[in-house]
Amino acid sequence: MAERVTESEFTLESASLLAAADEPSAIRGRSPWYLAWRRLRRNYVAFFFLGLFIVIVVACMLAPVYAKHVAHTGPNTNHILENVRVNGKETPVVSPGGIIKGKLVASIPIGPTWFGAGGKFVLGADQNGRDVAVRLLYGGRTSLFVGIISSLICVFFAVILALLAAYYGGWGDFVITRFFDLMFAFPVILLGIALGSALAINGFHHFGINIESGSIWIPTLIISYVLVPYVGRPLRGQVLSLREKEFVEASIAQGASPFRVMFVELLPNIASSILVFFTLIIANNIILEAALSFLGAGVQPPTASWGTQIADGQQLIVTRPWLSLAPGLAIILTVLALNVFGDGLRDALDPRAKVKVSH
Repeated sequence: MAERVTESEFTLESASLLAAADEPSAIRGRSPWYLAWRRLRRNYVAFFFLGLFIVIVVACMLAPVYAKHVAHTGPNTNHILENVRVNGKETPVVSPGGIIKGKLVASIPIGPTWFGAGGKFVLGADQNGRDVAVRLLYGGRTSLFVGIISSLICVFFAVILALLAAYYGGWGDFVITRFFDLMFAFPVILLGIALGSALAINGFHHFGINIESGSIWIPTLIISYVLVPYVGRPLRGQVLSLREKEFVEASIAQGASPFRVMFVELLPNIASSILVFFTLIIANNIILEAALSFLGAGVQPPTASWGTQIADGQQLIVTRPWLSLAPGLAIILTVLALNVFGDGLRDALDPRAKVKVSH
């Protein structure tokens, strides 16, 4: 009996079998990108998580709208001495604390109101009386900005270095690969903490570039820098393999310049790998930004990010765990969505993926 895949057996690795089941007339003359799209669009799990990621991005982009028209407060606005009406009852945003009935009581921020206060403090307040929901959305804007922009910078330089090293070889390849090896010698977190701590004090003022301390560009550039070899080395290996192919030799024989060979002949052949790397490394960079910000070497207060929110909430983890759980859950959902979609994209672009079949 011919091989088939049932709906219950569909996995992220079933792309090539589904493509093989297509009618020859449906795929004849189609580009590899179109065939990859045909395989990807049948992966409903990957598309669901892509939709989840888009929802998170849109929600974070609408943070100013939510802050102005729903919460009526900004991400850094303190309400520590104010009261809010919750279900018709006046409640302090942050309890005064002090000595009550002979006992020392700490100041405790208000918990989630779940729209009982007309949209204010939906997820409660932090120890400074700031709206957690508003800061969660603004923190998402920061974390997504760092994750996406640092991934773009990282992949761009990794591709350039990989093409130069693999195509030219010789001393150029030796210098670039030794740079990759040097970066691999340092744990990513420790290197990021060292650079972040140094630049957080004085900023960066070299080579005509002036970045003030506390700027969001400091963690963005640090994260993109420390992860370049993790993308560059695999791409260099692919380019080395392609360098010996007949189409490259034919292009050189026709008088093509090195620039044309690298960016017209070689680059399109590693584009699928670059796309997958870019998708997956965004998730990795979001986690790294959260780790650096939690340790004080990333995004600096009062700028909100998911990492700084987790750090702010650790002091009240017993009485107000939601202060840390909300940004932690946002990180989990974002990273999970990107990883699952990235896996689906990888399987759609790789026609040699293994699949589960039945007879």
